[in-house]
Amino acid sequence: MLTGKLKLLLLYASMANNSSAPLIVIIGPTGCGKSDIALEVAAAVSGEIVNCDSVQLYRHLDIGTAKVPQSERRGIPHHLVDILDPDQVFTAGDYMQIARKTLVEIIDRGHVPVVVGGTGFYVRALLHGLFTGPRRDENLRARLERRPERLHRLLRRLDPVSAGRIHANDTQKLIRAVEVCILARRPMTDLLAQPAHPIEGFRTLKIGLDPDRASLNERLHERSRRMFEAGLVEEVRHILAMGYSPGAKALESIGYHEALEYIAGTLTLEDAIEHTQIATRQYAKRQRTWFRREPNVTWIQGFGNQIQTIETAIRLAREFIQNKK
Repeated sequence: MLTGKLKLLLLYASMANNSSAPLIVIIGPTGCGKSDIALEVAAAVSGEIVNCDSVQLYRHLDIGTAKVPQSERRGIPHHLVDILDPDQVFTAGDYMQIARKTLVEIIDRGHVPVVVGGTGFYVRALLHGLFTGPRRDENLRARLERRPERLHRLLRRLDPVSAGRIHANDTQKLIRAVEVCILARRPMTDLLAQPAHPIEGFRTLKIGLDPDRASLNERLHERSRRMFEAGLVEEVRHILAMGYSPGAKALESIGYHEALEYIAGTLTLEDAIEHTQIATRQYAKRQRTWFRREPNVTWIQGFGNQIQTIETAIRLAREFIQNKK
């Protein structure tokens, strides 16, 4: 009798010869339990996890990103975590290239890639490709960088849809969006709607977690407070002590930005926590809106650590792998 592991290996070999390889993508708003469900699904289908959270890419940012500690990863490989220094700029195009390469390597090992994360633009880049936008204009960028406080307001005039998707503190994304609008003389949203280069060689199951909004907001409220209690401010102080600037790309992220303001004395600790709670709720709302536009998502009502949600996700993943169509 064949063992379960051998059956899977034979199944994957058959897929490699006869059809596209399986790819599982788990999406949803921050705090919904995507990492929990990804671990369960990966364990059930001999999977390897590929991070699709833009902040978890950065080294030294652990508390505010809710990274799964090594001790809790069950020996399941995690890719695209801790690959950047805090001051490195990493685009969606960069993510698309390295993530697609990683998926192929996982399939070559006879495993199933399980992509998990809440950065919607990275998910879109990975699965659907990117639009061909205008090249960087360093002179224009230099002018925009001198007035960061105006960027979000300017983008609202040029492209209200993109402005609603980009956080007011995300300077790099704002600069790129405004740059594209000015150089292309049209909203970036219009360019994003154009055909790109979708991923090839894979068939994709997209699982979305959709917990009750009030319950999610309550969880996010508590999680924001716990991050500060767990040492978020000390983590930021450590990053600064390593020589990184307060203006480093990674420190623009929610929680880290507010911790910096507390360190600078512009916010009290309670205000920093409250601002983080508000920003996190707003981010979760934007994620819901973004992912609702993603086609062919199988939505599960609930959090990723709930038994019924786990059982449903594992059943969907197993059925998807067995069905080669």
